[in-house]
Amino acid sequence: MDRLDYIAKQDARLTVSGAPQGYDAYLAAQAAQRRGGPVLFVALDDVQADAAQHAIEFFAPGLAVLPFPAWDCLPYDRVSPKPDIESRRLATLAALARAPGKPAVIVTTINALLQRVPPLEAIKGASFTAKNGAEVDREALVAFLAGNGYVRAGTVREPGDFALRGGIVDLWPPSSGKQGDDQPLRLDFFGPTLDAIRRFDAETQLSGKESVREIALLPASEAPLNPGAISRFRSGYVAAFGAAGDDPLYESISAGRKTAGMEHWLPLFYGHLDTLFDYLPRCLVMLGHQAEEAKAARLELIQDYFETREQFRTNPPNGKSGIRGTPYKPLKPETLYLSDADWKAALARNILRELTPFQAPESTASVDAGGRQGRDFAPERQSSVTGGNLNVFQAAADHLKALQAAGSRVLVASWTEGSVERMGGVLSDHGVTPIAKVADWPEALKLDASAFAIACLGIERGIEAPGFVILSEQDILGDRMVRAQSRARRAQNFIAEASSLTPGDLVTHIEHGVGRYLGLKAIDALGAPHDCLELQYDGGKLFLPVENIELLTRYGSDEGAQLDRLGGAGWQKRKAEMKARVREIAAELIKIAAARQLKSLPPLEPPGGLYDEFAARFPYQETDDQEKAIAEVVGDLAAGRPMDRLVCGDVGFGKTEVAMRAAFVAAMAGEQVAVVVPTTLLARQHFRGFAERFAGFPLKLRQLSRFVDAREARETKAALEDGTVDIVIGTHALLAESIQFKRLGLVIVDEEQHFGVVHKERLKNLKADVHVLTLTATPIPRTLQLALSGVRDLSLITTPPIDRLAVRTFVTPFDPLVVREALLREHYRGGQSFFVAPRIADLREAETFLKAVVPEVKSAVAHGQMSANVLEEVMTAFYERKIDVLVSTNIVESGLDIPTANTLIVQHADMFGLSQLYQLRGRIGRSKARAYAYLTTPPEKKLTETATRRLEVLQSLDQLGAGFSIASHDMDIRGAGNLLGEEQSGHVREVGIELYQEMLEEAVSSMKEGSDAQVTDQWSPSINLGASVMIPESYVADLNVRMSLYRRLVGIETRDDIDRFAAELIDRFGPLPDEVRHLFEIVAIKQLAKQAGVEKIDAGPKGGTIAFRGNSFANPAALIGLISRHSATMRVRPDQKIVVTRDWPTPDDRLAGAKALLTQLAKLAGS
Repeated sequence: MDRLDYIAKQDARLTVSGAPQGYDAYLAAQAAQRRGGPVLFVALDDVQADAAQHAIEFFAPGLAVLPFPAWDCLPYDRVSPKPDIESRRLATLAALARAPGKPAVIVTTINALLQRVPPLEAIKGASFTAKNGAEVDREALVAFLAGNGYVRAGTVREPGDFALRGGIVDLWPPSSGKQGDDQPLRLDFFGPTLDAIRRFDAETQLSGKESVREIALLPASEAPLNPGAISRFRSGYVAAFGAAGDDPLYESISAGRKTAGMEHWLPLFYGHLDTLFDYLPRCLVMLGHQAEEAKAARLELIQDYFETREQFRTNPPNGKSGIRGTPYKPLKPETLYLSDADWKAALARNILRELTPFQAPESTASVDAGGRQGRDFAPERQSSVTGGNLNVFQAAADHLKALQAAGSRVLVASWTEGSVERMGGVLSDHGVTPIAKVADWPEALKLDASAFAIACLGIERGIEAPGFVILSEQDILGDRMVRAQSRARRAQNFIAEASSLTPGDLVTHIEHGVGRYLGLKAIDALGAPHDCLELQYDGGKLFLPVENIELLTRYGSDEGAQLDRLGGAGWQKRKAEMKARVREIAAELIKIAAARQLKSLPPLEPPGGLYDEFAARFPYQETDDQEKAIAEVVGDLAAGRPMDRLVCGDVGFGKTEVAMRAAFVAAMAGEQVAVVVPTTLLARQHFRGFAERFAGFPLKLRQLSRFVDAREARETKAALEDGTVDIVIGTHALLAESIQFKRLGLVIVDEEQHFGVVHKERLKNLKADVHVLTLTATPIPRTLQLALSGVRDLSLITTPPIDRLAVRTFVTPFDPLVVREALLREHYRGGQSFFVAPRIADLREAETFLKAVVPEVKSAVAHGQMSANVLEEVMTAFYERKIDVLVSTNIVESGLDIPTANTLIVQHADMFGLSQLYQLRGRIGRSKARAYAYLTTPPEKKLTETATRRLEVLQSLDQLGAGFSIASHDMDIRGAGNLLGEEQSGHVREVGIELYQEMLEEAVSSMKEGSDAQVTDQWSPSINLGASVMIPESYVADLNVRMSLYRRLVGIETRDDIDRFAAELIDRFGPLPDEVRHLFEIVAIKQLAKQAGVEKIDAGPKGGTIAFRGNSFANPAALIGLISRHSATMRVRPDQKIVVTRDWPTPDDRLAGAKALLTQLAKLAGS
């Protein structure tokens, strides 16, 4: 029996030595295949489990790998596990319930294994099957969904959601997360028959062509809400705690409502709970290194949390802060978790393998698997950083060739597809050839023995095992900040629905000015209902038909805004003045761009292999946007004319790396580089980052700011003048006239919006002679991007780095214990926290609360009304880690990058805007540690619908990777930044943010085309045909979804687009009702009316009238000819309107007749 067979099949308990991380996954895959049964692989934590899962899939691509993650919340928490985690857990339990003895590796963690799970019989019995073409009881389906943890939503966006729309049911059942089965389902009913089952894309909401033959639905939550479970919960609750009293949990569950955190009372929902061991027959259990220690620590932690909850319940903290939490009644630990005795008994029933990476002598109870950790190239890395002459890539290449010569099969493992390409290229430059990319281990085994393999496999460290060696990317380059890439889902449509106009928002109407949107209202027009937007103005209301919604733009923030008077002259006057000023700005922008085009500079090319090595030091995978921005910047430097590029991306999206690549290219080409930043702290931060990345290259870096003493500053200035410094990083002091550069070639400006006018003018003068690269975190919406295109080159980085752990976001009532635990957890892992309150008046109360409840941490207060020096002192102390918790207002939303700050507590989160909360959350989660954001709300206060939706959006966006879009839609809250001159913010206040951008865009594009004509106002024809025009509530129930559909509809320009949009609605909501069909026809008629210059058309049963815009027509002679030919039915009235006499008794007749007539007019106007 060979060694691997012995490990797989020996019935006794064994310690397996020589099993480092990575190799342990190989052993698990081999054991499952050789035994022909299940293997339970127990990792220490989620990160190790995730890595093991991917490694097993790599080593044995045909083997079933079932992930069973732990809940991602603390014991006795107030929040629920994330839906996708519950989804994966339930999918694994269901797979084991159906086929318990099948060969598979179940990958779990100590935390998950110690927790009890729903009983096996409950999982076996809780399913709903439905076949395509069969009769299905729709009511029974809806009852199953509601009673098994699915949440009813307007639109299905994440696992566990379901939506009902007429004969269509959308739902997202639990899945293992594998590609293909992780999409939501659309069930289309025709009466009682299930007509079709299709998967659909949660982002576009469009279904695919392939139909699913049959489905077996699982529960979406471990805590069901069916009548039996609710009854058991109520009686169990009273037995455990006595009368319910004022506990909102008891009230919610009794009413059948899903409540955050209810899973922590799981034992009350069932008669008893099982363990994961109960789902498996006697099987092989592989315990990771130090599993026993992790188990003991976890049980101790559970007991500690239970005792603290009990203490808070019986003796609440009576700090003077006045901040209170809702009651929490914890169940005894043994009801929800295994005890130490339970754990030992469960292991004794199974076949145990205790893994250790260390070597140990073999015996009857111990076997050596023969693996060890691979070589780490830390000495070579250190040498290249300290200026030595060792090259880490050459050392790695020599090592690989030596291993292969010794007879080992060699594989290089990189974390991402991008780094596979880059690492393969760099190693082949150093003589590792031939190097072939492989998808999995069986493919690597098929290669010729002389070939090197490289694969996308995320293992922390390399391994050396009998017969093969795996060298990991981290062995060569050091720590990588990586995570498994989750399925990317853009959030544009989701944001559009969540952030569409809400009642109370300020809007700008192109004709009437600034008003307040009050809501959607159906108005009776010519005897038929017509959806209109109700707008409040000074002195009256205006009802705007939904098909003319494009005349409205969002105004922006409410501050200091005055409503315009309906019919007043003030708005027209303001608009005319604005147009003139916008044209001046556009002319200035074009003049600067033209001057730049005429200058020439020597081209700067990246230095061959050195540039690749510099790029390989970047410890992330570049996002697509980032790669594009880098390519554009490097291309600009090589183009031979001055670059003026704006790189725009949200906080932490990798703008600095773009700047570093540009600085490297310029400095290696012999040019000096100046990096200008707004604050001394940021200067120091950038200097550290640059110094680390540029170490080992023949370049000299210095910094110039208030933190540098006078002698060093003098030396730096002298060195800049004589050319001995290549890269200087500093504040705006670098722009002073007194500083002379010998050969300045590139200026990099970070956060341009923070600089004053004087510095901007100095920069403007520089722009014609040197390359300028500007970085900004201010989001630039689409219209402004167009405005700047061709005037200033723009690169957008809109995708968040995939290598960043998503910030875990909790929306929860304020609970002193949760806050205490969150802050202490961060403190004890060596990190820092932000505690943010909405008003300066709240800071004192927050500080008092922290001193009373979390005396272990040191806190300090920061807010915008402090003097600049005091504020900088506090921020510096926080940056230098002298303070644990920064208690502040939302001033931290724009500022420092502090990788050690990874916990955020927001008090009264309902008082912040969506963009503010998103920005605040962007301050954390910038390192390898998991970050936590707690958005707390007042326990006794009922939140408004808008606040609730805002918080829900933010909570779900941690998995959507929304990135940029959320910040841009709410840009007015952050301020647009002074991108184009000092006056801009004043202009924006007068007409609103969106209209200002549109005006500027039109002015720039007309000037670029050489046209001097005044830009005409946007206009929209008025169409009244006595047809009901609306999306009925019975068809689309969610108001926000309706509004977003209206906004999308008016942006449609061609008949093909209208047909595609109609197909989407039929797919999502079912057959089109007459009202929606009429709406589509009205949109098509509106397009024809615009082409024909028709401003208004009214029609009834006997015909209609047509009014032209400005009482003129593009082709008067052809119009006269048409009227002459149809003189019996067409005539011109004295007021220049055309009267058409027709027999149009029904709305469909009027729509068809108006369309035919306008088609003729549009043809004449264009001829």
